[in-house]
Amino acid sequence: MDEFSRLCVDLLQQAELGPVRTRAMFGAQGVYVDGLFLAIVNRGELFLKVDEHSRARFEAAGCTPFTYQTRDGREMSMGYYRVPEEALESPPLMRPWARLAFEAALRAANARPARQRSAKPPAQKTAPRR
Repeated sequence: MDEFSRLCVDLLQQAELGPVRTRAMFGAQGVYVDGLFLAIVNRGELFLKVDEHSRARFEAAGCTPFTYQTRDGREMSMGYYRVPEEALESPPLMRPWARLAFEAALRAANARPARQRSAKPPAQKTAPRR
């Protein structure tokens, strides 16, 4: 993990929202807080999860969305926005942005239907072979 990624993880840990872990993904780092996918660290930029409730706050602060190019050259956007520069300066400045992202991640997790486990038919007992 590079120095910027470590800084981002440290800031998110100090936001005290839960345990923070990272996972490599497509050349970037995915950041999970308390098991929820909360952020992307890509090329020296931190992007936090947004939804319809929090997007306007990020846009009002001049934040831009995380985008990537597909193999066929189309630009795609995801529900993650770059944090304001000043949020990277200290944990107290990061905390409100991290909380907005955590709340968006919670709403997304709660909106998904629970996975239903397929009920396996009970194993049939067979007579032992002789």
